[in-house]
Amino acid sequence: MPDQIPTAFLFFGLALVLPLIAQGRARAALLVALPVLAGWQVWTLPEGNLVQVPFFGFELELMRVDRLARAFALVFALAAFLGNLYAWHVRDTVQQVAALLYAGSAIGAVFAGDLITLFFYWEGTAIASVFLIWARRTAGAYHTGLRYLIVQVGSGVLLLAGVALMYRQTGGIAFERMTLGSLATWLIFLSFGIKAAFPLLHNWLQDAYPAATVTGTVILSAFTTKLAIYALARGFAGTEILIWIGVIMTIFPVFFAEIENDLRRVLAYSLNNQLGFMVTGIGLGSEMALNGTVSHAFAHIIYKALLFMSVGAVLYRTGTSKASELGGLYRTMPLSAVFCLVGAASISAFPLFSGFVSKSMVLGQAAEDGRWVVWGGLVFASAAVLSHSGIKIPFFMFFAHDSGKRPAEAPGHMLWAMGLAAALSVGIGVFPGALYAILPYPVDFVPYSMGHVVGQLQLLLFALLAFAWLYRSGIHPPEVRAINLDFDWTYRWLGPRLIGAVGAAVAAVWRAQAAFWTRRVRRFIDGLYYSHGPEGRIASVWPTGTMVAWIAVLLAVTLVLGFID
Repeated sequence: MPDQIPTAFLFFGLALVLPLIAQGRARAALLVALPVLAGWQVWTLPEGNLVQVPFFGFELELMRVDRLARAFALVFALAAFLGNLYAWHVRDTVQQVAALLYAGSAIGAVFAGDLITLFFYWEGTAIASVFLIWARRTAGAYHTGLRYLIVQVGSGVLLLAGVALMYRQTGGIAFERMTLGSLATWLIFLSFGIKAAFPLLHNWLQDAYPAATVTGTVILSAFTTKLAIYALARGFAGTEILIWIGVIMTIFPVFFAEIENDLRRVLAYSLNNQLGFMVTGIGLGSEMALNGTVSHAFAHIIYKALLFMSVGAVLYRTGTSKASELGGLYRTMPLSAVFCLVGAASISAFPLFSGFVSKSMVLGQAAEDGRWVVWGGLVFASAAVLSHSGIKIPFFMFFAHDSGKRPAEAPGHMLWAMGLAAALSVGIGVFPGALYAILPYPVDFVPYSMGHVVGQLQLLLFALLAFAWLYRSGIHPPEVRAINLDFDWTYRWLGPRLIGAVGAAVAAVWRAQAAFWTRRVRRFIDGLYYSHGPEGRIASVWPTGTMVAWIAVLLAVTLVLGFID
């Protein structure tokens, strides 16, 4: 494979010709084979700036390859493979082309060596991904897609504004480490934060991901937010404010996830929680913390896709992902249940699973730096993850109350995708050296120390006991159909009504003052009509002598005024 062909262009090329290929196994096979080819290219690329093109006086770097970019590009190619294999049965050109453009744009952004190239790919991910929501072809999905597109394109607009200001200030557009100290860098930082689902900017994630198609949600979970994590790691590593943003991100979603009934929304909140660990690692900024961020992003893409695939398989077979409508499905979907348990163990960071060997580096760095408040927040969030994702997802979907549903097991290709993701999650947990070998910096960390293993098992057992006690005592939030309010309530319900109320008040004031002046003008006109109208005094017939007298008076006044001058 020639190095001169940017990896993203492989995806774009297939997207162009895909509509010309008949639906069927041949097209599905191409969709699965391309990410393998792209992954091989990424693995074999030499480091350096491989592709540069002129663009209106700028020199764009389309393929800046280093260890950080390679790690994210590899897992993006892997996610595209798993997503397309899971979607083998899909015969929808819109979804297939959107998935190709989405994955290609994400990989292209990872290799972007300048901010202009990053912007083009950044917007590419936004425009391509929204079709995975609209492909559901419902009124709700249409409106959700519009909200999602507004947020994602808005992030791109902020990025472009920041790039323009940075070029004006520095004369450069290189995508490298920045410091917060100017409007340009703050705009770029906010742009990255929107895609990373920072607190109060996060609701697009819980709104959009559950609204996508069964297979579209799996693909969405892999790229947008992890691209933002890559951008933050590239541009703002060591930025202090990210530490506290990350800690807040790990904590607040757990409460929403506990009371949420829709299991795809639970996973969306859980995704937000896991992003917090990565953001904290970027803020800590050390080599070990950044290695922890990258390794956790790598592992998270796999096990989160596995969890979304297991919930998606249930949704595909039963038509619902509501916990209140599910339960007892292990009887007829045993393999899906097993794979879901593997994903649950991975996200909960059980020893021998991928989350254990990745998340621990960020926790270890926080403890090593003496940031005990940060460490305590991350530990609390780690325990909560077990409750809302490690237990809640498989328990209420497969093992809780018997829903009476007896759906068939997931299709074979879905099981293969889930099986591969589960095998990778276990393989990374058992043999972490393979993952550590591709991280940006040399790894001097031993995850399976006695203290770490025992401490994590104690934390997990405590969380298990807490969940069991809460559930048995009836304190745990019941799984019921409900609408849970999040911050988006302020701009989706409260904001429009406040604007409507203010608008009505302004309109009332306008109408009152308009009526006041209308009355004054009407009275003035009536007065003029009374005096000068056809029936007015001025319009009446005057005797000739009177008119001559008035003329004489006016002439006299004129003469006096002229004499004074």
